[in-house]
Amino acid sequence: MFVDHAKIFVHAGNGGDGACSFRREKFMPYGGPDGGDGGHGGNVIFKASTRATTLLDLKYRRHYEADAGRPGQKSNRRGRSGNDVIITVPVGTIVKDAETLDILADLVAPDQSAIVATGGKGGRGNSRFATSTNQAPRQYEQGIPGEKRWLDLELKLLADVGLVGLPNAGKSTLLSTLSAARPQIADYPFTTLRPYLGVVSTGEYDSCIMADIPGLIQGAHAGKGLGHQFLKHIQRTQFLLYLVDISEWATDDPIRTFHVLREELSAFDQTLGQRAYAIAGTKVDIHGQGDRLRDMQRYCEEQHIAFFPIAAVTGQGLDALRLFLARHIHAGTTA
Repeated sequence: MFVDHAKIFVHAGNGGDGACSFRREKFMPYGGPDGGDGGHGGNVIFKASTRATTLLDLKYRRHYEADAGRPGQKSNRRGRSGNDVIITVPVGTIVKDAETLDILADLVAPDQSAIVATGGKGGRGNSRFATSTNQAPRQYEQGIPGEKRWLDLELKLLADVGLVGLPNAGKSTLLSTLSAARPQIADYPFTTLRPYLGVVSTGEYDSCIMADIPGLIQGAHAGKGLGHQFLKHIQRTQFLLYLVDISEWATDDPIRTFHVLREELSAFDQTLGQRAYAIAGTKVDIHGQGDRLRDMQRYCEEQHIAFFPIAAVTGQGLDALRLFLARHIHAGTTA
């Protein structure tokens, strides 16, 4: 199950209390204070990993608590510090304070980590308070409580290319052809119910990450269909590839379809309307008389938009598309 949002409670460990102790040894009746400091409480740490792909585990386990520091001991021995709690999350996870909505961490790189709740410091033992005028202090400190808070976690997938299109536009077929990803494919709408990532080879040693987003419909930004749940996953893509069905039995005008998709993205996030993009006319192997294909080609030429007629099933046009993506992605094209 793909889960991209979770709310959890974290509690860092409390600091251990300092000790109040006096040295008692034979022939040393005035040994002085020897109470040690308490140990520090453990931290709560988030760490990004490529092995994790969903927030499912955090959806069902909602409370995480680090170990408390141990109290100080006699003979100036410091208490043991508490162990940290390390929570593994997918790359692309945003951690927010649930109350203030402040972003505490944005984990965008593998093995990147961040402390989201700091453990309390251990208290000082009475040996720390000895002075020339107070040689037998009974003063010591209690440990400081660790931080605790509710957190909102949101996963936004990281990809170089985001596939955008109406249901059954051919996004999943294209991703499965270009990569080893295996999204669900069928001849009915909304077969893709979660985003999929695939690694697409764009050269002998180069590759890019491509994301298949569930199909959009008009009004998706306002909650219609499934697309609005996953539009956030293309906010971090540097390039958008709009897929428009130009097969003979498609009922929607391809140019109008493209405008609907652009409007939905802009309504959800204005920056998406400014993102670099190209258009792929899908299912060109069954385009019939070619009227829809010619209309789309003419429109793209007039608007100076890169257009690629493709057929993912037969592989037609995919080499040119790979070359184009390689040139733009690895040249650092950004929105």
